[in-house]
Amino acid sequence: MTTTPSEYRYVWRIKPVRRRDALSTCAADFLEHEKARSFSIRTVQVHDFHIARFIDFCEERGIVSVHDVTRPVVVRFQRFLFYYRAKSGRPLSASTQAMALGAIRSMFRYLTRASVIHANPAADLEMPRRGVRLPKNTFTIDEVERILRAVDLDNQMAIRDRAIIETLYSTGIRRMELCCLKVFDVDDERGILTVRQGKGNKDRVVPIGERALLWIRKYLDEERQRCALEPDLLWLFLTEDGEALSPDWLSEAVRRHIDNAGIKKTGSCHIFRHTMATLMLEGGADIRHIQAMLGHASLESTQIYTRVSIEHLKKVHTMAHPAKIERAPSTSVKPTQSEKARAELLADLDVEHDEEREQRS
Repeated sequence: MTTTPSEYRYVWRIKPVRRRDALSTCAADFLEHEKARSFSIRTVQVHDFHIARFIDFCEERGIVSVHDVTRPVVVRFQRFLFYYRAKSGRPLSASTQAMALGAIRSMFRYLTRASVIHANPAADLEMPRRGVRLPKNTFTIDEVERILRAVDLDNQMAIRDRAIIETLYSTGIRRMELCCLKVFDVDDERGILTVRQGKGNKDRVVPIGERALLWIRKYLDEERQRCALEPDLLWLFLTEDGEALSPDWLSEAVRRHIDNAGIKKTGSCHIFRHTMATLMLEGGADIRHIQAMLGHASLESTQIYTRVSIEHLKKVHTMAHPAKIERAPSTSVKPTQSEKARAELLADLDVEHDEEREQRS
């Protein structure tokens, strides 16, 4: 399993104990099983986070042994997730609830197959329904340019920050994928960026614009060599201390530049992912090309990520809305299959954003 910057900083929550039938011991064994099967480190960390919450829930109710976990216990935990509130008062999204329950279901499936338990208490668990939502925020082209201009190049490591924002905007990669970039992943001549072991442990190659490449090259020539430490592990973007970036550090840094530009929209790295996909859609890009750039395994997973193009909405509004001076010819508006896909391409980006945010809370 390839080591990532987050692996150095992540504090594992589940610790095995001497008691072999203890929930924590069985859970630790399950996580080791996932590592042995080459699950991405991020997936194993997410499962560790959610299963640890389940173990805390059980131990608070006097349930320590895996054999004492019954279906009613799992159902009560599902209800607990539904009513759970973060410190900010925000509830867990349906996608996060489903992710937590999915981790528990996978663990008990493994324990059943390994003959640790005789029956799977989560076997017939009904998962929460995920609503299809439109993404909350995207930047306009002018807003992105304001953010880029707001990076004060007189400050230390400002060229790095400009290169980071240019890369997020140009490629739409996830923040963890940016943290894991190495120097040799940037191909200047071909204008491509190699994303190694992205979500789902899958590699992909994405195009990157000339302006982003220019700023990356400027950063490599003028700043990176100044702060790189020996032995150099070749992470592309480094902190002032020569360490690889952490996802939380990256979110805070990008958010700071958004605030400096006077833009009040919420979000950080992920809003550039929204923006790239939306602007490319409105620019006429094929949904399958955007799917490949986003790193989605199938068109269906891409469909939750989309916002309806405003230009298409205008056409539909002109034809169908009664409040206009001159009524358009009475023709039914029936989107083509490709338009339906476009109309569904951007709302799961919010799901990704919720998952990242709730991991930090």
